[in-house]
Amino acid sequence: MLFVAMRKICQVRKICILTVVLALVSVATIITLWTIALTGGDDGDDVTAPWESYRLSTDLVPDYYNITLWPRLSPQPNTGLYIFTGQSTVEFECVRETDLILIHSNKLNYTTLDNTHIVRLSAPDGESAPNIKSTWLQLKTQYLVIQLYGKLTQGQRYLLYTEFTGELADDLAGFYRSEYEEDGVRKIVATSQMHPTHARKTFPCFDEPAIKAVFYMTLIHPPGTVALSNGIETDTVNTTIDGVAVIQTKFEPTKKMSTYLLAIVISDYTHISAQGDTLIRIWARRAAIDQGQGDYALNVTGPILNFFQLYYNISYPLSKSDQIALPDFYFGAMENWGLVTYRETNLLYDPVTSSNGNKETTATIIAHELAHMWFGNLVTLQWWNEVWLNEGFATYVSYLGANYAEPDWNVKDLIVLDDIHRVFAVDALTSSHPLSSKEDSIILPDRITEQFDTISYSKGAAVLRMLSDFLSEPVFVQGLNSYLNHFAYSNTVGNDLWHHLQMAVKANNVSLPRPVFEIMNRWVLQMGFPVVTIDTPTGRVTQRHFLLDPDSNVTVESPYNYEWLIPIRWMKDGEVQRAMWWLMEWEAVNLEMRSGDLWVLANINVTGYYRVNYDLGNWERLLAQLNSQHQVIPVINRAQLVDDAFNLARAQLVSTSLALRTTSYLSLETEYMPWQSTLDNLHYYYLMLDRTEVYQPMQDYIKKLVTPLFLHFKNMTSDWVRVPDRHTDQYNQVNAIRMACRAGVTECQNLTITWFKQWMDRPQHNLIEPNLRSAVYCSAIAAGGEAEWEFGWSQFKNATLASEASKLMSALACTTKVQLLERYLSYTLNSNLIRKQDASTVITAVASNRVGQSLAWDFVREQWEYMFTQYGVSSFNFASLISGVTARFSTPAELQQLGEFVELHEAAGFGTATLAVEQALERTRANIKWLQQNKQEIWDWFNSQTGH
Repeated sequence: MLFVAMRKICQVRKICILTVVLALVSVATIITLWTIALTGGDDGDDVTAPWESYRLSTDLVPDYYNITLWPRLSPQPNTGLYIFTGQSTVEFECVRETDLILIHSNKLNYTTLDNTHIVRLSAPDGESAPNIKSTWLQLKTQYLVIQLYGKLTQGQRYLLYTEFTGELADDLAGFYRSEYEEDGVRKIVATSQMHPTHARKTFPCFDEPAIKAVFYMTLIHPPGTVALSNGIETDTVNTTIDGVAVIQTKFEPTKKMSTYLLAIVISDYTHISAQGDTLIRIWARRAAIDQGQGDYALNVTGPILNFFQLYYNISYPLSKSDQIALPDFYFGAMENWGLVTYRETNLLYDPVTSSNGNKETTATIIAHELAHMWFGNLVTLQWWNEVWLNEGFATYVSYLGANYAEPDWNVKDLIVLDDIHRVFAVDALTSSHPLSSKEDSIILPDRITEQFDTISYSKGAAVLRMLSDFLSEPVFVQGLNSYLNHFAYSNTVGNDLWHHLQMAVKANNVSLPRPVFEIMNRWVLQMGFPVVTIDTPTGRVTQRHFLLDPDSNVTVESPYNYEWLIPIRWMKDGEVQRAMWWLMEWEAVNLEMRSGDLWVLANINVTGYYRVNYDLGNWERLLAQLNSQHQVIPVINRAQLVDDAFNLARAQLVSTSLALRTTSYLSLETEYMPWQSTLDNLHYYYLMLDRTEVYQPMQDYIKKLVTPLFLHFKNMTSDWVRVPDRHTDQYNQVNAIRMACRAGVTECQNLTITWFKQWMDRPQHNLIEPNLRSAVYCSAIAAGGEAEWEFGWSQFKNATLASEASKLMSALACTTKVQLLERYLSYTLNSNLIRKQDASTVITAVASNRVGQSLAWDFVREQWEYMFTQYGVSSFNFASLISGVTARFSTPAELQQLGEFVELHEAAGFGTATLAVEQALERTRANIKWLQQNKQEIWDWFNSQTGH
């Protein structure tokens, strides 16, 4: 408009031109002044102010923090809020001249110092520091911004001092409050979760993983409580502050480490300990320690620590290893260096009431967290875009650590079921993502949290296991040791690991078709995985990107056009072929795989991250082998054949009938892995079909299949009085009871109802074998009415062992009574009844019940805004909630409801559930199509097997 108005008043052309030029100069001047004001006169081209960027510059590098924190474990009389106060000094070096200090800060209120500013800047050794011009909090990017009159000098060190107050909220993030009841008294624990971006909610800090420093910590706490942090306590004194009697505990300085690894806990807990080269302490509620619930964790921590010291060939870097069980905790556990925090269910184990599954969970999670003490803590990835390497590695070696502690369990094989098969389901969707992302694409805190998903943990573990297999474990470990020694106390990117593994390859003359980085980039930088198809008449072997929905459109471009370099271990007619064979392109011929009348089986023990398909003749020969002498095929591969066939059928690469035929031999099978693989796959059939007419013939078939297994375990346990010796047999006994009861085996149902009734009659004497409790509780509550449910609820509220409470919490969702399920859902809105950390688990459990599916979906829709705003991302797993309540969606009406739900809340966004929402939409479309294409064939097949 400016220029139009000018044209009307400009009669003389020269005057007009002059006026226009002056106007343009004025506008330019205004813009320039605005830019200077915004950027502090930065010489760069970027007009965005530095405090608008979510990433810190590298101008300032901290050496150490000196922090004092004082949490108040009772509410403030005037506000009713729980608070903490703190003081912090950070010494940092100026690497590049600047007149701007940016330091992360979130939800902290600062005290004005010397009646001027909320910070004090000084220099050590009497050097001068620039005066402060202005300070403010930039809420969006979570910075405390400090503008200076002069510039900081390159190479000079400075001290930044602050005093602050924060809320000790129950939001499970930063420094937070956890509550529990003991002997009728409500107890408060002040604890922390800094990972990934919550240290800034506790004290002002340079809160990025690559900005490491040393931390000097002092905690002030009430008499009768104990304070813990990363280092060992060095000084504890009783004192008085502001007329209040307190204890002041100081700790040894930490090693140089990232802010997200800092930990602080104040409680009236007690501990048990063991002193070898390293002091090991297990901390928990007094009652839990008195009942021996920490003993197992103490017994396995020493061996697992020793295993990793040998595995990495590097001593544990700290003087002590504390592990603490917390009542309220968002993650399963957190690898804070020297003070690992756990959900109670994951650390505590009661030999009288916990199952072998709880025991395995405790061993593998301890191993996962202790693996991080080196890989993640000693050497830390530069940024969150490569989270997978940290978490995938710890997941993989957790099986090795647990296997060392419990060699009789054969736990190493279970990675195939628990991680590889599990992640295949997600990674076969077009909404999957590569393991590594570009660094600048993962900036926002919500996007950082989103990276901690199944792909990062389970696919990460799978590809590292594959890498270790084709390099050989000794070569893999040699490269790892070189990497950890070279980068100790610093940061890396993924390529650094490939480089050190390549050096080990060279040193050991390992023959690889391409360098390590070239092979691994195919698995890391493109999403998904291949299906390898072997045509045994010709020996022709091909690969293609495996998609559960063959009609889905892949919009994510791959730098390698979805082609992988694939290591193939294989066997022919029961004989393992010695040499590994590599498929290096779309198609190749391996003449040795021309098998004639013999069967070929590829991906032995599922060491490769891919599925395998065959020509129909080879499938028939494999099925014949299963039905005649199934033990000839390795047990992991019996599980693989079922899982591959069912998923190949979903992708329309083999018929659904062929997939179902892989289960026929199971009436002869007693091993856990093939059974669990079958049940995992039939779970999808239940989800899709248990509200249709196919449900009954399917139940009849399962009943026929599982009855021999049920009787096998009845016989093995001398009519249910003995516990099977083998770890996996104990697991499969649970499967036998759960499936037999669910499929309507009368003897099973009578058994579980009787056991539960005996417990109801004598509540203090639960004689149900711990391994069987989950299955028995669910079966009995499903068969019962309000009395059984109320009894289960009262036992849940009174449970002193977290894992027992967890079993009851799941079982309460098994009831078939609508009003009880509705009541249970409503309890999730009251954190006195259901803890915030458990709310999404309860809602998902109700949704997994065929009666509760629609109730849970209606509840989530009605309460979404409340949960999303009140519960917040730190205390609530919205991604698993969305996945859980939409898992059964398979009709156009449900797709429409989901679409409307997404549309309604799109403006507010879905936070950490954004990806889960996309996956739910994609999965629902795929389910609708699958049902239309397969329902009749499945109906016909089940009927043909059960004589209907």
